[in-house]
Amino acid sequence: MSPGTIGWLSAGLSEVPNDDSWVDPGMAARFSGIRFTKRFTEARLARWVAKRTVAATLGLAETPESLRRIVIRNAPDGAPEAIVGEEPISAVIAMTDRADWSVCAILDGGGRVGCDLELVEPRSAAFVADYFTATEQRRIAAATDTRILANVMWSAKESALKVLRTGLRRDTRTVEVHLDDDDAADWRPLHIGDDEGRSYPGWWVRFGEFVLTVAAEGPTMAPVSLVEPPPLAEATPGHAWMDSMKLPNGANQEM
Repeated sequence: MSPGTIGWLSAGLSEVPNDDSWVDPGMAARFSGIRFTKRFTEARLARWVAKRTVAATLGLAETPESLRRIVIRNAPDGAPEAIVGEEPISAVIAMTDRADWSVCAILDGGGRVGCDLELVEPRSAAFVADYFTATEQRRIAAATDTRILANVMWSAKESALKVLRTGLRRDTRTVEVHLDDDDAADWRPLHIGDDEGRSYPGWWVRFGEFVLTVAAEGPTMAPVSLVEPPPLAEATPGHAWMDSMKLPNGANQEM
């Protein structure tokens, strides 16, 4: 993968090993403190995918021993960062998960990157009014398929806020999404402008019931999957944590 190219890797919950042979000590301690099944399964999945992404990018083996040396930790602002041994890697990573699937994006050569995975699902009028700018609301209302546009725009906002390293601590209406007129297959370009006049170029793609977006500080080529074909292309959304919480009588444990 050449510098300035966004690589990405996807995997589903069923791929995550049941044992902890790949888990570094710090992550094992963190896992042990997670009380809720949903958070626990999401954390394991996201870090499994992130470790594999780093290994694939650096040409490291994906053995448990090798993956255990890769540490995914949070920077002071909450953004993820990767360390191999005791040295931070030069590449920047971003992580996202949704419905038993996770994606990690990685960018080498400088600059920040963000990614977000969403389902193509209905968004209420109240949601659109609360989280989208007036211009975005008009575009969504005029769209042939409001579900696609609303979810692509929402996902792109999340990706941009990860580039800004604020996440949803920042008002989502301070960034505005513009989809470029490009009907090409696979990845399509977009850009996000913020209220300070900066612009963040990005890309989006649909895989069945999922949409995936990425954004960066500067222009990049279309993202490249580190595994071909990308597993997300055949993905089916799931909610395994809900099944695991079911009691014998069919009721769910209180969350």
